[in-house]
Amino acid sequence: MRKLLTAVTLMTAVVVLQTSRAAAQDGGVEEAERITRAATVLDAIMAADDSAIPNTILERAQGIAVFPGTTRAGFGFGGMRGRGVLSARSGDSWSAPAFLTLTGGSFGLQIGVQRSDIILVIMVPEGLDNLVSNQFSIGVDAGLAAGPVGRNAAAATDIELSAQILSYSRARGVFAGVTINGSTIRQDVDANERFYGSRLETRRIVFEDAGGAREPVGLWRQTLARYAN
Repeated sequence: MRKLLTAVTLMTAVVVLQTSRAAAQDGGVEEAERITRAATVLDAIMAADDSAIPNTILERAQGIAVFPGTTRAGFGFGGMRGRGVLSARSGDSWSAPAFLTLTGGSFGLQIGVQRSDIILVIMVPEGLDNLVSNQFSIGVDAGLAAGPVGRNAAAATDIELSAQILSYSRARGVFAGVTINGSTIRQDVDANERFYGSRLETRRIVFEDAGGAREPVGLWRQTLARYAN
């Protein structure tokens, strides 16, 4: 009788665990939408030759992070909040996306509210390694510069030498005097868990391929491969 109860208990635990994992994945709807929007943002910015990220930049990129619909607001003091995804180059392909948050504040000549799409192109392994840490401060933990635009443009020598990360934005609205230097990027382990069904850290997803291929991961990888391979 005791053995039977033990077996039933173990079976129940397995069912509960499997159900929990399925529920976590079913609960990743917002995260799936975030991945899809990130792919759409990259498509949109690359569609305009005069404002696209140069091919020479993307060919050398070690990682790409996209924060769709980042909100900035301020009157003297400013704040910023966004949620995005990050993938790292892995040979001839790209890792599954890990989820990130972007927060920050600024002081200076600024007024208004703006929603913008922010793209960070990580150019060196050190910059990528910093970005996947639990908390990363832009401009403190790694050098950042506004990236050159134009599909066939070349990066300036000083940018190539000094910047670990190049930043791009596609703005909708009005805002003046804004920079993302001083902002903080954090891994979003809760979002990783909701989407992948496991409480994965960013480093495991982008370096160890610990995420998975749940859609729209395939769409995101195809979009990266189209522009950055």
